[in-house]
Amino acid sequence: MKPQNIFSSFGNAFNGIFHFFGHERNGKIQLTVAITAIGFALYFHVNAVEWAITLLCIGAVLCLEMVNSAVEKLCDLVQPTYHPIIKIVKDVAAGAVLFASIISVTIAAIIYLPKMLHL
Repeated sequence: MKPQNIFSSFGNAFNGIFHFFGHERNGKIQLTVAITAIGFALYFHVNAVEWAITLLCIGAVLCLEMVNSAVEKLCDLVQPTYHPIIKIVKDVAAGAVLFASIISVTIAAIIYLPKMLHL
């Protein structure tokens, strides 16, 4: 297999991103949540550190959701029928997304609740 040039690699990566947000239900949900979080940050005029933390949380959740989606697709290809080990793999990948989401919501509460209470 011939190595790809940098432009092909970026093109493939962008294709993956567009596929994820265009075809995956959880991708659409997470994108909506990310846009909402950015809206909160804009509305509350967060400082640079709060912006960085917000964007890191968004990035972590979206990246993990994308990896989870890829793992699920690969598992379905390798083992189309139920298998207890595949179930564990899928559950752990989904658990990573859930864990990052819980941490992100907690961080959002720390950043935004005080701002909301001072309205």
